[in-house]
Amino acid sequence: MKILVTGSNGFIGKNLIESLSRIENVEVFTFDKTSSVEKLEKDVVGIDFIFHLAGINRPQDPKEFYEGNYGFTEKLIQIVKKSGKNIPILMTSSTQVERDNDYGKSKLAGEDILKSYADETGAAIFIYRLPNVFGKWSKPNYNTVIATWCYNISRDIPLQINDPSVVLDLVYIDDVVESFVKHLDNPVTNLDCKVGVTYHKSLGEISDLLYAFKESRETLITPRVGGGFERALYGTYLSFLPTDSFSYEIKGYQDERGTFYEVLKTLDSGQFSISTTAPGITRGNHYHNTKNEKFLVIKGEASIKLRQIHGDEVIEYNVSDKKMEVVEMIPGYTHDITNTGDTEMVLLIWANEVFDRDNPDTYFLEV
Repeated sequence: MKILVTGSNGFIGKNLIESLSRIENVEVFTFDKTSSVEKLEKDVVGIDFIFHLAGINRPQDPKEFYEGNYGFTEKLIQIVKKSGKNIPILMTSSTQVERDNDYGKSKLAGEDILKSYADETGAAIFIYRLPNVFGKWSKPNYNTVIATWCYNISRDIPLQINDPSVVLDLVYIDDVVESFVKHLDNPVTNLDCKVGVTYHKSLGEISDLLYAFKESRETLITPRVGGGFERALYGTYLSFLPTDSFSYEIKGYQDERGTFYEVLKTLDSGQFSISTTAPGITRGNHYHNTKNEKFLVIKGEASIKLRQIHGDEVIEYNVSDKKMEVVEMIPGYTHDITNTGDTEMVLLIWANEVFDRDNPDTYFLEV
């Protein structure tokens, strides 16, 4: 299948082309503001589907809205009709068509041109009136407020928020692209296409989350970023980090036994830490009433011992980096870990709760 993407160098275009590049037997042809009309006329002849994403968002002169959003759509349709092929066309419009502004009017005029093409030829068309789209490769001060805020916060530039209660309708770029691509297998006209998931978030909610992402490098507390809007926003925020800020240093504790570093803390599923231990050194000799931990030796070798605090039986596990074996620290069992090797031992630790110095649930008792 041969596919043409107009506006191919834009935010949505780049993400769409990335997705199309992973589909077998698909060849993508591109058109952007640097391309010639002659190239477009040549490419259209062999095209099986068109994603018409090209448009004008923020011109210096309002006339450019009509030239880019209406005028170019009209030119594209003329070229398609001249080719003699009734090519399915998906077009990105905007929810702004419902408002009395030049951008909305120009997009609505583009929709009308596309509808006339479908009525005349019987070709399948798809119209997406997109709300605010956010995601990687968007441009600050151009595509969305989220792009601008991700850029600013990641560079310590203050935000200007006039009314934090204002709610935005938002769609994530991956969801947009997924919705677009589905039409390749089902070319049936739809004049009111919807992206699968739309988020409704206030400016205050968005800014609070973005600042929490930034502060997580200091607090080590990460918000819930495993799904939904938080996952999408976190991925977007990270894509705006300056290239010299991909890494950050964490602070640790060091004594004669070795080192201890807290790596990541969650809101409701505990924390991850790493410790190093010198040869022959024993750590622990304590128990927890409710708190539980998982130990994984990722370098070296160790003996892990546990004893029920009311009993005498000692349970021992000899572990090493030769076998990735997790040992559970059970509530009510005092436990220790000894480096039994000749080199430094490195231990990965997960605890089910974030360490609370005022209520550590940790009590000394030798195994």
